[in-house]
Amino acid sequence: MKQKVIAIVGPTAVGKSDLGIALAKRLNGEIISGDSMQIYKGMDIGTAKITKDGQQGVKHYMIDIKEPWESFSVADFQELVRKYIHVIAQKGKVPILVGGSGLYIQAALFDYHFSEQKRDTTFTEKMEEQIEKKGIAPFYQKLMAIDPQQADKIHPNNHRRVIRALEIYETTGMTMSQYQQSQRHQALYDVHWVGLEMQRQVLYHRINLRVDQMIARGLVNEVKQLYDQGLEDCQSMKGIGYKEFIPYFRGEISFEKALDLLKRNSRRYAKRQYTWFKNKLDIPWYCIDPHAVPQSFSIIFADLAGIFLKK
Repeated sequence: MKQKVIAIVGPTAVGKSDLGIALAKRLNGEIISGDSMQIYKGMDIGTAKITKDGQQGVKHYMIDIKEPWESFSVADFQELVRKYIHVIAQKGKVPILVGGSGLYIQAALFDYHFSEQKRDTTFTEKMEEQIEKKGIAPFYQKLMAIDPQQADKIHPNNHRRVIRALEIYETTGMTMSQYQQSQRHQALYDVHWVGLEMQRQVLYHRINLRVDQMIARGLVNEVKQLYDQGLEDCQSMKGIGYKEFIPYFRGEISFEKALDLLKRNSRRYAKRQYTWFKNKLDIPWYCIDPHAVPQSFSIIFADLAGIFLKK
């Protein structure tokens, strides 16, 4: 029998973390963060990372496991989430995956292979030598021409991922995107999905309010400390909540413009998250009323109790 897993998904600011805590307490569960940004140490405010007090004694995994200058791939995420699902299950507890990074969550829970092709170390060494001489730009442009869909997912300065994508194409004749799309993506676990949604204008208001609260808590100083360390080109700094302030620090835009960009990008991201999950996975959706959260959650509790609280 497949291991049972609860996956709570949906757009930013909809209340996924609160539901995760509540379910973990009711169902004897532990939480795995499904957010691709909360892995970074020192990036707390901009990622809306749950605090120790906010965790309410519930064990959380996949938080603060990487330095902000380190790279982190979907494959890395996949490996660790599967490891922690096993760790939690071995304790006799329910693994609860909570987050909004759709591709990451799908990759972890489904039979998702990024490439079965073994590394060609000769190709990699040759590419690294050429990048050292010519820079990354011509090779990233080559990837854009070959596989624009994959190139859009990779930051130009992430040499390792650019090389790997080109290597797959050179050794198999198939782009990384083609390979991924050809897979059947069968579930490895008995996944019980919980999709949270909210009336759009209410959600957008919550997102704007959350950004204002982040500013009040010191978001600008958090980003500035990372910027002053010379990390502006790192993968971590390309996340929403961080990248918007870099032009401000350079004197290219005003603070007000940076704030407007952050709110706009956050709202657009929420829309993309919702669309991604709707299109990719068959998920039951629960509409959350922010003025009646306990009542909204009680329906979810009832639906899952029959599955996870059977004697």
